Amino acid sequence: MSNAIMLMGTSSHVGKSIITTALCRIFHQQGRKVVPFKAQNMALNSYVTRDGKEMGRAQVAQAEAAGLEPMVDMNPVLLKPTGNSCSQVVLMGKPIGNMSAREYHKGYSLKAFDAVKESLGRLQAEYDTVVIEGAGSPAEVNLKANDIVNMRVAKYLQAPVLLIADIDRGGALAALVGTLELLDEEERNLVKGLIINKFRGDVSLLTPAIEFLEQKTGKPVLGVVPHVEALGIDDEDSVSLEEKHPVSLDAPIKIAVIQTPKLSNFTDFDSLAAEPDVSLYYVSNKEELGEPDMIILPGSKNTTEDLIHLRETGIATAIADKVAAGTPLWGICGGYQMLGTAVHDPEHTESEHEDIEGLGYLDMETTFAAQKRTTQVTADCIQLPFLGQVLTAQDMPGYEIHMGKTKFGPAVPHPFHIRAKAAQEVDNWDGAVAQGTEGHKGDVVGTYIHGIFDHDDFRRQVINALRGRKGLAPLAVQRNVRAEKEKAYNHLAAVVRESLDMEKLSEIMGEKLC
Repeated sequence: MSNAIMLMGTSSHVGKSIITTALCRIFHQQGRKVVPFKAQNMALNSYVTRDGKEMGRAQVAQAEAAGLEPMVDMNPVLLKPTGNSCSQVVLMGKPIGNMSAREYHKGYSLKAFDAVKESLGRLQAEYDTVVIEGAGSPAEVNLKANDIVNMRVAKYLQAPVLLIADIDRGGALAALVGTLELLDEEERNLVKGLIINKFRGDVSLLTPAIEFLEQKTGKPVLGVVPHVEALGIDDEDSVSLEEKHPVSLDAPIKIAVIQTPKLSNFTDFDSLAAEPDVSLYYVSNKEELGEPDMIILPGSKNTTEDLIHLRETGIATAIADKVAAGTPLWGICGGYQMLGTAVHDPEHTESEHEDIEGLGYLDMETTFAAQKRTTQVTADCIQLPFLGQVLTAQDMPGYEIHMGKTKFGPAVPHPFHIRAKAAQEVDNWDGAVAQGTEGHKGDVVGTYIHGIFDHDDFRRQVINALRGRKGLAPLAVQRNVRAEKEKAYNHLAAVVRESLDMEKLSEIMGEKLC
């Protein structure tokens, strides 16, 4: 049986995903067959595997760090919030329906644990080391009875647990002590070490705190991990949006992403945000829109509700004013659907609204259905007119993850040619474009393809078109996203390896790792 180590936190967003990613890369660098695992994710950021299954984005980053292709055994249960304390339940990569929080936690979660155990069995048979991430806190007493992602997993495997606290937000010592106090004796015994994360400053100043923790809890502190700025690694959920600020307020190109309540897959825009001449910012009200050079409507887990939100808050009107004045507008997935004339939901797959008027920029209508389309794609950009230029690109990898079918008017051009889905050759067309008119001078572009801006040459063409509109000279391709990710994983691994007592970790795992 493979060895395992489990990372739990005193709360959400303490850095469990990042340290799990770091350990995956460290063990991978040591030549181990290491695999990440998280029994249950709750996130709107998701990914589609090669075989067309859906999983949480954090485990994708961890898989990359481990040198693996993502697969749903790494994340057998995914909960995608839809609103009103309800989530779409995705089991082994396929949606099985919407459930309220009570329905899931009281009636279904323990059934889903069977799938968790089956996935763990397959991973343990194939890999040397399993690095397991928990969720939230293991000490939520109201959820523990039906929890399938924290101590139930640790007890099932008898896996040693490292407990992480975020000192940057304050109260780390109390959180560690309090969490341990709320665990029962068997659970406390599984916690073999503590980690203090996101520290800023002179670590020697923490010596009294570390001595106190070890004396109070009887648990060793494996290390203090510093706060690492601009990791360049995909974020798991929208909590991370709180920390997303423009890379440079002085960058010449301003791109506004509309932050709707059910925004999903905001990692689509990380590659844009990291460009040196781009300032990308998120807009949650009309006052924040400012004077962008381009506006993006992102994906949404609830397109109809988010469309209503845009109108009720006045953001839709603010966008219309900018487009009328010439600002280009892009829509990705759910944002693309909003750009049409209407959205229909006759089966109430997303909300109680059967029909809702779209924003009207593109001559198309979308009708939702219960079946979700999830597939990886390879596409070419065939002569996309944009701001007086023609954009072209080849071998653009991405993925589709949406519900519904879109029908177009007779004269709508489709700029993206999809030539492969799930590694199978196809001959499909995607997207729509409306060039600026007298009423709406801004170009409008939409696509179902997630990750389209990760293509280095295409992304630079879009930015250069924006630069040209402002009288700025075009720039050569500035970045290689894939190479930068690898560099980020290696940097993170180096920081965590230096910060933790790796010999003690080896001892905890019962093996020699260093």
